[in-house]
Amino acid sequence: QVQLVESGGGLVQAEGSLRLSCAASGRTFSSHAMGWFRQAPGKEREFVAAISWSGSTIYYGDSVKGRFTISRDNAKNTVYLQMNSPKPEDTAVYYCAAGPFAAVTTRPYPYWGQGTQVTVSS
Repeated sequence: QVQLVESGGGLVQAEGSLRLSCAASGRTFSSHAMGWFRQAPGKEREFVAAISWSGSTIYYGDSVKGRFTISRDNAKNTVYLQMNSPKPEDTAVYYCAAGPFAAVTTRPYPYWGQGTQVTVSS
């Protein structure tokens, strides 16, 4: 069982920066791949980024490629999402998820956090 808690959300100006964190409980964090997803009002949950347990495999959604960076610190049981040059269309609730392998869809991830709101002002 893995419990996930996101933090770092809030209001940010466009072209600024923000770093989200996701802290995991449990001793098996380092064996799980981690993903970030987001959901805006009235829209489906969208893939943002994913990282394998070792960090050797990373995927990004097309809309954030080149602007966002996912990383992890297994010693701290934490995964990060560095958001650079955010845009108003990045406004959403951001969720982290844990699963057996890095994936770009939601189904492979059995564990989810509660989400953190990110609002980007223009």
